[in-house]
Amino acid sequence: MLIGASTGGPGHLKKIFSNLDSSINVPIVVAQHMNPVFISSFVKQFNDEMPFDFYAVDSNHGIKKGSIYICSTHCRLNILYNSVELQVDNSVNSHYNPSIDNLFKSAVKLCKTYDVLAILLTGIGSDGASGLSELQIEGANTIAESKESAIVFGMPKKAFELNSNIEVMHLNEIIKFVKKFTK
Repeated sequence: MLIGASTGGPGHLKKIFSNLDSSINVPIVVAQHMNPVFISSFVKQFNDEMPFDFYAVDSNHGIKKGSIYICSTHCRLNILYNSVELQVDNSVNSHYNPSIDNLFKSAVKLCKTYDVLAILLTGIGSDGASGLSELQIEGANTIAESKESAIVFGMPKKAFELNSNIEVMHLNEIIKFVKKFTK
């Protein structure tokens, strides 16, 4: 499962994660626009408050079910020996850190083998919109947050404008969907 967020994202992520059962059956990878120096304290706060294993990803990292990975920098998913690894991608040229589009686009190749859910939450700009669209075209479950619950409707709005087949949901509905997906 992939989540991209920007302005308003930390509070929305906390709402999503605090509503999940204590055991989740999928790995979750998050690209939250944030200065890398703040990621470790962000992850520590989540580890202190919730029953999941949260990791700040600043180097290549294998991923496993039941854990949540917060990208400190640009990351991509790659299949290695029948498993998926989260890799740091220093080749990205983006003024967003981390790049949601880079993460989402790297997961397109996973759609043939895995059931992929990608969610684009609140945020300014368009990062994540084209990656979410590519994932939807390849058969992933794709959700953009609705105007009613987004703090800033920029990124989700751009995603839906780009591809009207992307589902638009209120944060409360996203939480319900994620609860079912992670069982």
